[in-house]
Amino acid sequence: MHTIGTVARMAGVSADTLRYYETEGLLAPASKTTAGYRLYDNDAVRRLRFVKHAKACGFTLSDIKELLTLKRKENACCEDVRSLVIEKKLHIERKLKALQAMSRALDGLIKSCEGGLNPTDDCPILGALDDSLRGASR
Repeated sequence: MHTIGTVARMAGVSADTLRYYETEGLLAPASKTTAGYRLYDNDAVRRLRFVKHAKACGFTLSDIKELLTLKRKENACCEDVRSLVIEKKLHIERKLKALQAMSRALDGLIKSCEGGLNPTDDCPILGALDDSLRGASR
């Protein structure tokens, strides 16, 4: 059995993160000492590493909770997990397209302005942003 600090170090997270994941229902201590200290087993380290890796893949804590539920669900199958991963990938691809559109819009703003010492009243970037606001409020 391990203390919270030891498990956090082994999993590469902070003790505060571990406590937060616990409040979110992603893991629980295996037991507590008579003084009330949480004790964790090696499964907690594995679970924390799973959560950390899933987060690195773009999954939210809610998604991760769903993955962990599927893992324990008796009648769940790999296709259930695959569907969730496909859904996440499509969500990320939509976000990427939106970010690429934002990047192109910023490129246009950058090209419209050569910089310089003009007062901000004459700044083409601020002017374009202001004009777009006026157009949106019509």
